[in-house]
Amino acid sequence: MALPDQGAQSTDLISELLTGMRLRGVQYRRLQTGPEFGISFGNRPGHVYFHYLAVGSAVLSTGGESHHLSAGNAVLLPQGREHALVSHGDVPLADIDSLVAAPLGEPVFGVDTCPSTGSVPSAVLFYGCMEFDLGGMQGLGPLMPHVLLADTAGGRYPGLPPIIAAMKGEICSGRIGFAGIMARLAEVVAAMMIRGWIEGGYDDAVGLLAALRDPRLARAILALHRDPGREWTVEDLAKECNISRSVFAERFQATIGVSPLRYATEVRMHLARRWLTQDRMPIEIVSDRLGYSSQAAFSRAFKRITGAPPGASRRASAGQKPV
Repeated sequence: MALPDQGAQSTDLISELLTGMRLRGVQYRRLQTGPEFGISFGNRPGHVYFHYLAVGSAVLSTGGESHHLSAGNAVLLPQGREHALVSHGDVPLADIDSLVAAPLGEPVFGVDTCPSTGSVPSAVLFYGCMEFDLGGMQGLGPLMPHVLLADTAGGRYPGLPPIIAAMKGEICSGRIGFAGIMARLAEVVAAMMIRGWIEGGYDDAVGLLAALRDPRLARAILALHRDPGREWTVEDLAKECNISRSVFAERFQATIGVSPLRYATEVRMHLARRWLTQDRMPIEIVSDRLGYSSQAAFSRAFKRITGAPPGASRRASAGQKPV
């Protein structure tokens, strides 16, 4: 039986990733600055930072690296890494949460650090911090670069220029409802940048990125993601790839870094955590949807993978509030 071509499998797996990915904004700011500024952003695991520079220039500094930004640049930090935006290298830093913010419209606040003598801001930018959930594809998270940069020239992200142009129009015009539109556009741009990174090529790919390039593994991973509640066996997954059980298990372990059944359990538990904490599903329904014969068996698996029982994860999530 002929296997589908590698490109088709990669496209399907990327589509599956983007379908499962969720970005939920927890903090948005429209920033206006004077000629000298320095703003710091703390480490936020499980979140992405997004910056769009509409007017002026800035330097993004993170982990000893510097990236010079000009008007029209969009930047994504997929790992929520600590960083700073500065006018130049030698300025004092103020934490973003320490700056006075005025509501502009749900869910965006405005920050104006321009000196009283400055009638026109030197830089105008939009910042977002979003919860980043890759669903069952969490293994991609640690493989992503610390910084993704896009500009109006397109290049690696050919679909972005019109959306970035729309962002500039909204942030500079201040029309009714611009704040909410900016927040939604930021989420779209972030998703497109992540897609562009996945599609862009990776000669030294490892883990799930390497699986994207292996059409046989891609078939098994797709089948598992599309039916996570099935009681998969290694033999079942090997049949999806039309290879022997032993060859499949060895290739999967070598490429992904975990056994097929461990990966299947991790996919289920990432879905379970989302359904419990974001969709607020009852534990018994989550357990049933994922194919567990009892809540006790589900709870044991959930704690083994996530480190906490289902009820505790739900309560912890309920206690978190947007900043």
